Amino acid sequence: MTSLTEMSVVDRYRSAAATFTERVRGTKDWDAPSPVAEWRARDVVGHLATWLPALVSSGSPVQFDPVPSAEDDPVAAWAETDAQVRALLEDPASEGVTFSHEHIGELPLPAMLDQYFTTDVIFHTWDLARATGQDDRLDEDFIAGALEGMTAQAEMIRASGQFGEQQPVPEDATTQERFLAFIGRDPRWTPDR
Repeated sequence: MTSLTEMSVVDRYRSAAATFTERVRGTKDWDAPSPVAEWRARDVVGHLATWLPALVSSGSPVQFDPVPSAEDDPVAAWAETDAQVRALLEDPASEGVTFSHEHIGELPLPAMLDQYFTTDVIFHTWDLARATGQDDRLDEDFIAGALEGMTAQAEMIRASGQFGEQQPVPEDATTQERFLAFIGRDPRWTPDR
C-alpha cells in the first residue's frame, strides 16, 4: 500500500477522507465520548465540518455551501463537507487560487488544504475510531513525519492553543502513540477510562 507521504495532494486527501468516511459509516453511537475532552463522536465530525469553511473564506474568495449540523446528522455533515473539499481539490482552477492569512501566510489553496485540513482529518480519524471502537491505526510514515515536523515547532504549536499538553508515554511507545501524546491525547485512552 502506498504511504500517504508519497501521494499527490488530491490523492492524499481522497485516501484520508475515505478512511474517515469508513469510520463515520461504522459509528453506531454518535454520543459516545471521544479522547478529546468534552467531545462526543458527533463533535469530532462537527469540528471538521465547521472550522474549514470559515478559514477558507477568511483567506480566499472561495465560499463553502452550508452543510447539515453534525448535532442533527453527522453522516450528512461529513459527506457534504467531504464532497465540497474533493470538488475543490479536483478542480484544476483551484491551483490558481491564493490563500492568504495573517497567521499562515500565502499558499496555493490546495497546499493550504493539504497542510491543514487533510492533516486534521488524519489526526481526527484516530479520535473517532477510538471513541467508537474501530480500527485506529494511522499511516505510520505520515505520522512519523508529522511528529518530526511538529516537534521542531513545539514552542509555536503549544502557544497556538490548538493542541493539548504533552502527555506521558512509556518507553516502548509506538510512533503513533508518541505522536498522539505530543498533540495532547492519551494514546491508550478508551471510552471507559
